[in-house]
Amino acid sequence: MGGLSLWHWLIVLVIVVLVFGTKRLGNVGKDLGEAVKGFKKGMRDEDDKPAAQLRDDSRDAGQQSSDTANKQDDRTPR
Repeated sequence: MGGLSLWHWLIVLVIVVLVFGTKRLGNVGKDLGEAVKGFKKGMRDEDDKPAAQLRDDSRDAGQQSSDTANKQDDRTPR
């Protein structure tokens, strides 16, 4: 009563092929492969831009806006 043996898996595979057909299973395999390729490409594209560089840009933008605000405060009469 342990796990499934090789013969069990072969029988299940034959039943699946008979129920769905080889053409439909081929299309499912192709779609799955394209999805995995797209996922890998998306992960690779994100790695091309280091996170540190993005954080530096946002920090610089925040610093520039605060510098601009300080300059405007200097212009107001006291």
